[in-house]
Amino acid sequence: MFIRFLLITVCIIERAAFQNTSDMAKNLPKTMRAVGLYKYLPITEADSLIDLEVSLPTLQKTDVLIEVKAVGVNPIDAKQRAPKPQVEKTPRILGWDGSGVVIAKGDSANIFKVGDEVFFTGDLRKNGANAQYVALNEVLVGIKPKNLSFEQAAAMPLTAVTAYESLFDRLLLTEKDKGKTLLIINSAGGVGSIASQLAKTSGLKVIGTASRPETIEFSRQNGADIVLNHTQDLLPQLDSHGYKKGVDFIMVNYDPYPYWDTIMQAIKPQGRICLIVDSSGLVDLRALKDKSLTLTSEMMGTRIKYETEDMIRHHEILNIVSKKLETGELKCTLNRVLKPINAANLKEAHKLLENKSLIGKLVLSGF
Repeated sequence: MFIRFLLITVCIIERAAFQNTSDMAKNLPKTMRAVGLYKYLPITEADSLIDLEVSLPTLQKTDVLIEVKAVGVNPIDAKQRAPKPQVEKTPRILGWDGSGVVIAKGDSANIFKVGDEVFFTGDLRKNGANAQYVALNEVLVGIKPKNLSFEQAAAMPLTAVTAYESLFDRLLLTEKDKGKTLLIINSAGGVGSIASQLAKTSGLKVIGTASRPETIEFSRQNGADIVLNHTQDLLPQLDSHGYKKGVDFIMVNYDPYPYWDTIMQAIKPQGRICLIVDSSGLVDLRALKDKSLTLTSEMMGTRIKYETEDMIRHHEILNIVSKKLETGELKCTLNRVLKPINAANLKEAHKLLENKSLIGKLVLSGF
Protein backbone atom coordinates (compact mmCIF):
# COMPACT_ATOMS: atom_id res chain seq x y z
CA MET A 1 0.00 0.00 0.00
CA PHE A 2 2.81 2.39 0.95
CA ILE A 3 4.71 1.64 -2.30
CA ARG A 4 1.53 2.29 -4.33
CA PHE A 5 1.03 5.59 -2.50
CA LEU A 6 4.68 6.51 -3.14
CA LEU A 7 4.40 5.76 -6.86
CA ILE A 8 1.22 7.83 -7.16
CA THR A 9 2.94 10.72 -5.34
CA VAL A 10 5.96 10.56 -7.69
CA CYS A 11 3.66 10.54 -10.73
CA ILE A 12 1.80 13.60 -9.44
CA ILE A 13 5.07 15.46 -8.83
CA GLU A 14 6.40 14.56 -12.29
CA ARG A 15 3.12 15.60 -13.93
CA ALA A 16 3.22 18.93 -12.08
CA ALA A 17 6.83 19.54 -13.11
CA PHE A 18 5.97 18.74 -16.74
CA GLN A 19 2.97 21.07 -16.54
CA ASN A 20 5.16 23.89 -15.14
CA THR A 21 7.77 23.54 -17.90
CA SER A 22 5.05 23.30 -20.57
CA ASP A 23 3.38 26.41 -19.18
CA MET A 24 6.73 28.21 -19.22
CA ALA A 25 7.09 27.52 -22.95
CA LYS A 26 3.44 28.30 -23.77
CA ASN A 27 3.52 31.66 -22.00
CA LEU A 28 6.32 33.11 -24.12
CA PRO A 29 5.71 36.55 -25.62
CA LYS A 30 5.75 37.00 -29.40
CA THR A 31 8.31 39.82 -29.28
CA MET A 32 11.30 40.75 -27.14
CA ARG A 33 13.53 43.70 -26.36
CA ALA A 34 17.00 43.66 -27.88
CA VAL A 35 19.95 45.88 -28.77
CA GLY A 36 21.25 45.70 -32.32
CA LEU A 37 22.23 47.56 -35.45
CA TYR A 38 21.43 48.01 -39.13
CA LYS A 39 24.54 49.98 -40.05
CA TYR A 40 28.13 49.38 -38.95
CA LEU A 41 29.20 52.73 -37.51
CA PRO A 42 31.70 54.29 -35.08
CA ILE A 43 30.44 53.83 -31.54
CA THR A 44 30.05 57.61 -31.19
CA GLU A 45 27.27 57.59 -33.83
CA ALA A 46 23.69 57.61 -32.52
CA ASP A 47 22.67 54.57 -34.58
CA SER A 48 25.76 52.46 -33.87
CA LEU A 49 23.66 50.45 -31.41
CA ILE A 50 19.91 50.92 -31.01
CA ASP A 51 17.12 49.63 -28.79
CA LEU A 52 14.79 47.29 -30.68
CA GLU A 53 11.60 45.29 -30.39
CA VAL A 54 11.97 42.09 -32.45
CA SER A 55 10.41 38.65 -32.81
CA LEU A 56 11.64 35.81 -30.65
CA PRO A 57 14.22 33.61 -32.38
CA THR A 58 13.05 30.38 -34.03
CA LEU A 59 14.17 27.15 -32.41
CA GLN A 60 16.00 24.53 -34.47
CA LYS A 61 15.78 20.85 -33.46
CA THR A 62 18.92 20.87 -31.30
CA ASP A 63 18.45 24.40 -29.93
CA VAL A 64 17.53 25.59 -26.48
CA LEU A 65 15.78 28.92 -25.90
CA ILE A 66 17.37 30.83 -23.05
CA GLU A 67 15.89 33.74 -21.13
CA VAL A 68 18.94 36.01 -20.86
CA LYS A 69 19.80 37.28 -17.40
CA ALA A 70 23.25 38.80 -18.09
CA VAL A 71 25.63 39.21 -21.05
CA GLY A 72 29.38 39.58 -21.26
CA VAL A 73 31.08 42.17 -23.45
CA ASN A 74 34.15 41.10 -25.44
CA PRO A 75 36.54 42.55 -28.04
CA ILE A 76 34.76 40.42 -30.68
CA ASP A 77 31.64 42.58 -30.13
CA ALA A 78 33.53 45.74 -31.08
CA LYS A 79 35.17 43.99 -34.05
CA GLN A 80 31.79 42.77 -35.33
CA ARG A 81 30.33 46.27 -34.96
CA ALA A 82 33.35 48.05 -36.52
CA PRO A 83 32.54 50.43 -39.43
CA LYS A 84 32.00 48.87 -42.86
CA PRO A 85 29.69 49.67 -45.79
CA GLN A 86 27.37 46.69 -45.26
CA VAL A 87 23.76 47.50 -44.31
CA GLU A 88 21.54 44.83 -42.73
CA LYS A 89 17.95 44.29 -43.89
CA THR A 90 17.04 42.80 -40.53
CA PRO A 91 18.70 43.91 -37.30
CA ARG A 92 22.03 42.35 -36.31
CA ILE A 93 22.17 41.49 -32.62
CA LEU A 94 25.59 41.04 -31.02
CA GLY A 95 26.66 39.42 -27.75
CA TRP A 96 28.67 36.20 -27.58
CA ASP A 97 28.49 35.01 -24.02
CA GLY A 98 26.06 35.23 -21.17
CA SER A 99 23.89 33.41 -18.66
CA GLY A 100 20.22 32.68 -18.18
CA VAL A 101 17.50 30.06 -17.82
CA VAL A 102 16.38 27.45 -20.36
CA ILE A 103 12.69 28.08 -21.08
CA ALA A 104 12.09 25.93 -24.18
CA LYS A 105 13.96 23.48 -26.37
CA GLY A 106 13.88 21.89 -29.80
CA ASP A 107 12.56 18.40 -30.46
CA SER A 108 16.04 16.82 -30.51
CA ALA A 109 17.60 18.84 -27.69
CA ASN A 110 18.23 16.45 -24.81
CA ILE A 111 21.11 17.83 -22.72
CA PHE A 112 19.11 20.34 -20.64
CA LYS A 113 15.74 20.55 -18.96
CA VAL A 114 13.45 23.56 -19.06
CA GLY A 115 14.25 25.54 -15.93
CA ASP A 116 18.00 24.78 -15.92
CA GLU A 117 20.27 27.72 -15.07
CA VAL A 118 23.01 27.88 -17.71
CA PHE A 119 25.87 29.91 -19.14
CA PHE A 120 26.82 29.95 -22.80
CA THR A 121 28.88 31.22 -25.69
CA GLY A 122 27.39 32.51 -28.95
CA ASP A 123 27.33 31.48 -32.59
CA LEU A 124 28.70 34.23 -34.87
CA ARG A 125 26.52 32.95 -37.73
CA LYS A 126 23.37 33.88 -35.82
CA ASN A 127 22.07 36.75 -33.73
CA GLY A 128 23.60 36.95 -30.29
CA ALA A 129 22.60 37.40 -26.67
CA ASN A 130 21.99 41.17 -26.39
CA ALA A 131 18.30 40.35 -26.19
CA GLN A 132 15.74 39.03 -23.73
CA TYR A 133 15.92 35.58 -25.35
CA VAL A 134 18.54 33.74 -27.39
CA ALA A 135 18.28 30.44 -29.29
CA LEU A 136 21.48 28.36 -29.33
CA ASN A 137 22.57 24.87 -30.26
CA GLU A 138 22.70 23.10 -26.91
CA VAL A 139 26.40 22.24 -27.34
CA LEU A 140 27.14 25.97 -26.89
CA VAL A 141 25.64 25.82 -23.40
CA GLY A 142 26.88 24.58 -20.02
CA ILE A 143 25.42 24.33 -16.52
CA LYS A 144 25.89 27.61 -14.63
CA PRO A 145 28.28 27.31 -11.68
CA LYS A 146 26.10 27.04 -8.59
CA ASN A 147 28.28 29.40 -6.55
CA LEU A 148 28.16 32.26 -9.07
CA SER A 149 25.51 34.88 -9.71
CA PHE A 150 24.16 35.25 -13.25
CA GLU A 151 26.42 38.30 -13.66
CA GLN A 152 29.52 36.43 -12.54
CA ALA A 153 28.67 33.43 -14.72
CA ALA A 154 28.14 35.65 -17.79
CA ALA A 155 31.70 36.94 -17.47
CA MET A 156 33.32 33.55 -18.04
CA PRO A 157 32.22 31.43 -21.05
CA LEU A 158 33.94 33.00 -24.08
CA THR A 159 37.26 33.74 -22.40
CA ALA A 160 37.35 30.45 -20.50
CA VAL A 161 36.56 28.24 -23.50
CA THR A 162 39.13 30.11 -25.62
CA ALA A 163 41.79 29.77 -22.92
CA TYR A 164 41.02 26.11 -22.24
CA GLU A 165 41.08 25.17 -25.94
CA SER A 166 44.30 27.12 -26.46
CA LEU A 167 46.13 25.31 -23.68
CA PHE A 168 44.76 21.79 -23.85
CA ASP A 169 43.40 21.34 -27.40
CA ARG A 170 45.95 23.42 -29.34
CA LEU A 171 49.16 23.50 -27.26
CA LEU A 172 48.25 19.97 -26.08
CA LEU A 173 49.36 20.46 -22.48
CA THR A 174 49.26 17.32 -20.34
CA GLU A 175 50.37 16.14 -16.90
CA LYS A 176 53.81 15.48 -18.40
CA ASP A 177 54.30 19.24 -18.91
CA LYS A 178 54.28 20.11 -15.21
CA GLY A 179 57.22 22.36 -14.39
CA LYS A 180 57.61 23.64 -17.95
CA THR A 181 57.36 27.33 -18.87
CA LEU A 182 54.51 29.15 -20.60
CA LEU A 183 54.89 32.74 -21.82
CA ILE A 184 51.52 34.50 -22.21
CA ILE A 185 51.76 37.71 -24.20
CA ASN A 186 49.02 40.00 -22.83
CA SER A 187 48.29 38.04 -19.67
CA ALA A 188 46.03 40.77 -18.25
CA GLY A 189 43.38 40.41 -20.96
CA GLY A 190 40.22 38.35 -20.62
CA VAL A 191 41.66 35.20 -22.20
CA GLY A 192 45.16 35.73 -20.77
CA SER A 193 43.92 35.98 -17.20
CA ILE A 194 41.99 32.71 -17.48
CA ALA A 195 44.86 30.97 -19.29
CA SER A 196 47.22 32.07 -16.50
CA GLN A 197 44.97 30.48 -13.89
CA LEU A 198 44.54 27.24 -15.83
CA ALA A 199 48.25 26.94 -16.56
CA LYS A 200 49.22 27.71 -12.95
CA THR A 201 46.89 25.06 -11.53
CA SER A 202 48.26 22.61 -14.13
CA GLY A 203 51.72 23.01 -12.65
CA LEU A 204 53.36 25.26 -15.25
CA LYS A 205 55.63 28.22 -14.60
CA VAL A 206 53.62 31.16 -15.96
CA ILE A 207 55.37 34.22 -17.40
CA GLY A 208 52.93 36.99 -18.31
CA THR A 209 53.29 40.37 -19.98
CA ALA A 210 51.60 43.66 -19.11
CA SER A 211 52.64 47.31 -18.82
CA ARG A 212 50.53 49.34 -16.39
CA PRO A 213 50.87 48.84 -12.61
CA GLU A 214 47.22 47.75 -12.36
CA THR A 215 47.49 45.22 -15.21
CA ILE A 216 50.76 43.86 -13.84
CA GLU A 217 49.06 43.33 -10.46
CA PHE A 218 45.99 41.77 -12.15
CA SER A 219 48.27 39.32 -13.97
CA ARG A 220 49.93 38.32 -10.71
CA GLN A 221 46.57 37.88 -8.99
CA ASN A 222 45.54 35.47 -11.74
CA GLY A 223 48.57 33.21 -11.54
CA ALA A 224 51.51 34.81 -13.35
CA ASP A 225 54.74 33.97 -11.51
CA ILE A 226 56.67 36.62 -13.46
CA VAL A 227 55.27 39.62 -15.35
CA LEU A 228 57.35 41.24 -18.09
CA ASN A 229 56.79 44.70 -19.55
CA HIS A 230 55.58 44.22 -23.13
CA THR A 231 56.36 47.82 -24.07
CA GLN A 232 60.03 46.87 -23.79
CA ASP A 233 62.17 44.15 -25.39
CA LEU A 234 61.09 40.85 -23.84
CA LEU A 235 64.32 38.95 -24.55
CA PRO A 236 66.61 40.73 -22.05
CA GLN A 237 63.80 40.54 -19.48
CA LEU A 238 63.55 36.78 -19.97
CA ASP A 239 67.32 36.56 -19.69
CA SER A 240 67.34 38.49 -16.41
CA HIS A 241 64.84 36.01 -14.94
CA GLY A 242 66.96 33.02 -15.94
CA TYR A 243 65.28 32.11 -19.25
CA LYS A 244 68.05 32.94 -21.71
CA LYS A 245 67.49 29.54 -23.37
CA GLY A 246 63.81 30.35 -23.85
CA VAL A 247 60.43 28.95 -22.85
CA ASP A 248 58.58 25.74 -23.73
CA PHE A 249 55.24 27.26 -24.82
CA ILE A 250 54.03 30.68 -25.94
CA MET A 251 50.42 31.89 -26.08
CA VAL A 252 49.95 35.14 -28.01
CA ASN A 253 46.83 37.12 -27.04
CA TYR A 254 47.77 40.12 -29.17
CA ASP A 255 48.71 40.94 -32.75
CA PRO A 256 51.72 38.62 -33.29
CA TYR A 257 53.24 40.74 -36.06
CA PRO A 258 55.30 43.16 -33.89
CA TYR A 259 56.39 40.26 -31.66
CA TRP A 260 57.23 37.72 -34.35
CA ASP A 261 61.04 37.90 -34.23
CA THR A 262 60.95 37.92 -30.43
CA ILE A 263 58.68 34.87 -30.37
CA MET A 264 60.97 32.97 -32.72
CA GLN A 265 63.94 33.67 -30.45
CA ALA A 266 62.12 33.17 -27.15
CA ILE A 267 60.71 29.70 -27.92
CA LYS A 268 62.81 26.63 -27.22
CA PRO A 269 63.57 24.10 -29.97
CA GLN A 270 60.53 21.82 -30.53
CA GLY A 271 58.36 24.31 -28.63
CA ARG A 272 54.73 25.13 -29.36
CA ILE A 273 53.12 28.50 -30.09
CA CYS A 274 49.40 29.33 -30.10
CA LEU A 275 47.98 32.48 -31.71
CA ILE A 276 44.49 33.72 -30.86
CA VAL A 277 44.67 37.06 -32.73
CA ASP A 278 45.13 37.67 -36.47
CA SER A 279 48.49 39.03 -37.59
CA SER A 280 48.39 42.58 -38.96
CA GLY A 281 51.18 41.75 -41.41
CA LEU A 282 52.98 38.91 -43.16
CA VAL A 283 55.43 36.92 -41.05
CA ASP A 284 58.31 34.67 -42.10
CA LEU A 285 57.34 31.06 -41.36
CA ARG A 286 60.77 29.76 -42.38
CA ALA A 287 61.98 30.45 -38.84
CA LEU A 288 59.75 27.60 -37.61
CA LYS A 289 61.74 24.96 -39.49
CA ASP A 290 65.12 25.51 -37.86
CA LYS A 291 63.74 24.77 -34.37
CA SER A 292 61.08 22.25 -35.51
CA LEU A 293 58.42 24.44 -33.93
CA THR A 294 54.68 23.82 -33.84
CA LEU A 295 52.50 26.84 -34.69
CA THR A 296 48.78 26.55 -34.00
CA SER A 297 45.81 28.92 -33.88
CA GLU A 298 42.73 29.08 -31.71
CA MET A 299 39.29 30.21 -32.83
CA MET A 300 36.66 29.37 -30.26
CA GLY A 301 33.89 28.87 -32.83
CA THR A 302 35.68 26.46 -35.16
CA ARG A 303 33.92 23.32 -33.95
CA ILE A 304 30.56 25.04 -34.24
CA LYS A 305 31.11 26.78 -37.59
CA TYR A 306 32.27 23.59 -39.29
CA GLU A 307 30.04 21.24 -37.27
CA THR A 308 32.98 18.99 -36.52
CA GLU A 309 32.53 15.44 -35.25
CA ASP A 310 33.68 16.57 -31.80
CA MET A 311 31.28 19.52 -31.44
CA ILE A 312 30.18 18.19 -28.06
CA ARG A 313 33.66 19.06 -26.78
CA HIS A 314 32.50 22.70 -26.55
CA HIS A 315 29.75 21.73 -24.11
CA GLU A 316 32.16 19.50 -22.19
CA ILE A 317 34.65 22.36 -21.76
CA LEU A 318 31.92 24.67 -20.44
CA ASN A 319 31.02 22.05 -17.84
CA ILE A 320 34.69 21.53 -16.92
CA VAL A 321 35.00 25.30 -16.43
CA SER A 322 31.79 25.32 -14.37
CA LYS A 323 33.19 22.67 -12.00
CA LYS A 324 36.53 24.50 -11.69
CA LEU A 325 34.66 27.68 -10.74
CA GLU A 326 32.61 25.78 -8.15
CA THR A 327 35.69 24.23 -6.55
CA GLY A 328 37.64 27.50 -6.55
CA GLU A 329 40.30 26.14 -8.90
CA LEU A 330 39.26 28.94 -11.26
CA LYS A 331 38.37 32.49 -10.16
CA CYS A 332 35.75 34.68 -11.80
CA THR A 333 37.25 37.72 -13.57
CA LEU A 334 34.16 39.94 -13.42
CA ASN A 335 35.17 43.51 -12.61
CA ARG A 336 32.19 45.71 -13.50
CA VAL A 337 28.42 45.41 -14.06
CA LEU A 338 26.21 47.86 -15.94
CA LYS A 339 22.41 47.75 -15.59
CA PRO A 340 20.16 47.38 -17.54
CA ILE A 341 20.94 45.80 -20.93
CA ASN A 342 20.19 48.65 -23.33
CA ALA A 343 21.79 50.60 -26.17
CA ALA A 344 23.16 53.36 -23.94
CA ASN A 345 24.99 50.94 -21.63
CA LEU A 346 26.26 48.78 -24.49
CA LYS A 347 27.66 51.89 -26.19
CA GLU A 348 29.48 52.74 -22.98
CA ALA A 349 30.83 49.19 -22.82
CA HIS A 350 32.05 49.33 -26.44
CA LYS A 351 33.79 52.65 -25.77
CA LEU A 352 35.63 51.10 -22.84
CA LEU A 353 36.65 48.16 -25.02
CA GLU A 354 37.94 50.39 -27.79
CA ASN A 355 39.80 52.63 -25.36
CA LYS A 356 41.49 49.50 -23.95
CA SER A 357 40.81 50.78 -20.44
CA LEU A 358 39.10 47.65 -19.08
CA ILE A 359 40.68 45.31 -16.56
CA GLY A 360 38.81 42.08 -16.07
CA LYS A 361 35.38 41.46 -17.55
CA LEU A 362 32.46 43.85 -18.02
CA VAL A 363 28.92 42.44 -17.89
CA LEU A 364 25.48 43.92 -18.53
CA SER A 365 22.57 42.66 -16.48
CA GLY A 366 18.77 42.66 -16.79
CA PHE A 367 16.29 44.35 -19.13
